[in-house]
Amino acid sequence: MKQLLLQRSENALDDLEPFRDSWGRMPLDSYMADGGRYRRRRHATLSAPRSSADYRVEPHQPHYQGLDYNNLNGGVARHYEPFEDVSLRGATMSSLVTLGCDIFGRLAPYSAWHIEAHQFRIEVDGEEVGLPTPEGVHRDGVTFVLMAMIGRTNATGGESTVFNLDKQPVEKFALTDPLDLALVNDERVYHGVTPIEQIDSTAPASRDVLVVTYRHKP
Repeated sequence: MKQLLLQRSENALDDLEPFRDSWGRMPLDSYMADGGRYRRRRHATLSAPRSSADYRVEPHQPHYQGLDYNNLNGGVARHYEPFEDVSLRGATMSSLVTLGCDIFGRLAPYSAWHIEAHQFRIEVDGEEVGLPTPEGVHRDGVTFVLMAMIGRTNATGGESTVFNLDKQPVEKFALTDPLDLALVNDERVYHGVTPIEQIDSTAPASRDVLVVTYRHKP
């Protein structure tokens, strides 16, 4: 993936390490209906015209999912802290968002995009189970999803499974290295990620992921 992004632009990953470091400065997700304190999160909203990677950053706004798509944390407007501006407008973020615009724009050239970006850190310190998808096997209620591994520390598990619409598993894989990528058609599959655990029980574990969703915009 690094090679592909650098082929698209020689400056694509100029801020990769500061971008990855920004995951260490995220606030706790205060909307966890299970009471968990194992997830940190930031959120941003963007948009792109049809058949174009010329996206724009939109004014900050809440994230919303209906209970049909998220029966744990859905049904309320969730006001997360925004991305740090230097990360949101940096080269690495731009290279990933535009990659999604290019790929998904070829699959659906008739549609403009409402884009939401999510920084997630799942933490395990021996006191709680680290659940990357606490809502279980789910769909996000969007059109396409880009999931990028940012980093793992002392963590095992976190295996992704893709299911068909009958919720039968069709593919399993783990994002392990920085910028490992999964592209998902959210209208055609369900997906979920298994819990993470500590490799060394005396040290905390974490799993950092960037999720960018693309939804048809009239």
